[in-house]
Amino acid sequence: MSFPRCALLWARLPAGRRAGHRAAVCSALRAHIGPFPGALGRVPAVASSSSASGGSKAPNTSLFVPLTVKPQGPSADGDVGAELTRPLDKNEVKKILDKFYKRKEIQKLAADYGLDARLFHQAFISFRNYIMQSHSLDVDIHIILNDICFSAAHVDDLFPFFLRHAKQIFPVLECKDDLRKISDLRIPPNWYPEARAIQRKIIFHSGPTNSGKTYHAIQKYLSAKSGVYCGPLKLLAHEIFEKSNAAGVPCDLVTGEERVTVEPDGKQAAHVACTVEMCSVTTPYEVAVIDEIQMIKDPARGWAWTRALLGLCAEEVHLCGESAAIDLVTELMYTTGEEVEVRTYKRLTPITVLDHALESLDNLRPGDCIVCFSKNDIYSVSRQIEIRGLESAVIYGSLPPGTKLAQAKKFNDPDDPCKILVATDAIGMGLNLQLVFIQLLNRLKCLPTISLTQRFLISLINPAHSIKSASAVCFLHSPYQQEAAFCLLVIVTVCQAV
Repeated sequence: MSFPRCALLWARLPAGRRAGHRAAVCSALRAHIGPFPGALGRVPAVASSSSASGGSKAPNTSLFVPLTVKPQGPSADGDVGAELTRPLDKNEVKKILDKFYKRKEIQKLAADYGLDARLFHQAFISFRNYIMQSHSLDVDIHIILNDICFSAAHVDDLFPFFLRHAKQIFPVLECKDDLRKISDLRIPPNWYPEARAIQRKIIFHSGPTNSGKTYHAIQKYLSAKSGVYCGPLKLLAHEIFEKSNAAGVPCDLVTGEERVTVEPDGKQAAHVACTVEMCSVTTPYEVAVIDEIQMIKDPARGWAWTRALLGLCAEEVHLCGESAAIDLVTELMYTTGEEVEVRTYKRLTPITVLDHALESLDNLRPGDCIVCFSKNDIYSVSRQIEIRGLESAVIYGSLPPGTKLAQAKKFNDPDDPCKILVATDAIGMGLNLQLVFIQLLNRLKCLPTISLTQRFLISLINPAHSIKSASAVCFLHSPYQQEAAFCLLVIVTVCQAV
């Protein structure tokens, strides 16, 4: 049926009925004129939507349950289509529908729109029942069926109406393209549209332990209008939380175990210190700090650093970590179109491996730390130190974060008589200690494989307040001195943290 004829039939509609059927007729005209410019022709065998599928694997359509579309009853306006043309012969209509169902071109076109053989069959049965059982059809489909009966239109012209009916009983077809985009996880940067909507500035603070890299990043964090600090441990998040509030910058604390808000009404503060797994990738910030970025390589927790790096919605993102992660971060930021500015720092205080052992606990001096690798050793060494009239602080992994911080604060306090620290490798991350000498009690518990999450940190954070001006390391028992020196050098080289 040509466009002029359709317009003529529209003009013949009574004024009251035009308004009632305007949407249906206009929808039919759009459906026809879109795919077939000018006059109506045959439906092409290949639709453009096939290219949009990208060759992806077809979904399991056995999970799709069709909805029920009831046939239309008698209309208050009468059968407008029959008045414009003639009443339809149901037998002729059934033959037309059967011919439509058997056409290979229609089946292929339906598949391009997401209707596989199973869905196509179900949709056709529902479509045929709707046509055959309705007392009066919409004027657009009535006219098309009438034209097909008189060979004025082709049976393929039913496809837009069939597809419209199929989308009614299978609503998933309407959102198929959206579902495909949502389920496409091949490009991780696209998972975070908020971050991709802004042009972020990425700054990598690279340097060894006690080089001031985290200090400079935190200064930017404190001076910003809003910010987020993402650390690997609750201890580090708690430290930034306390420092920020002590500096007059209201800051909330968010970890996997607790949420602390500083505002009396419970309103979220502009600054937040959190563990990296708990950071929000939808909240906008002015400055974000991601600490220990080299842990992005960790098999167990690296996903959290990747998520924070790609997803944090901040104008400036400051990364703190060792230089070994620069190439990886640069390549990752290449996928987002963001450049990485690298700032390099050098260690502020020296560290020396001694050529002799401590030999005995009688040789302990203020500022010394004895590193043990079991709780039994911790208890044994601390008792022996107490027998010698010295006071010691004790830190090991299973202590609560608050207790660890309290013990570290006690050891760092120049006015406190406690000047000996007995600890496990739990001091390797999250604690800044004013150490002068470190003695390793015995062999490392896992020398062949040094995990990124069991690293060793030696940091002399404030030389002005330290007991001596240099830090050194030795081994309590001389038979293992060479091994201890090797282990320490490996750990300090592999794991640079502040």
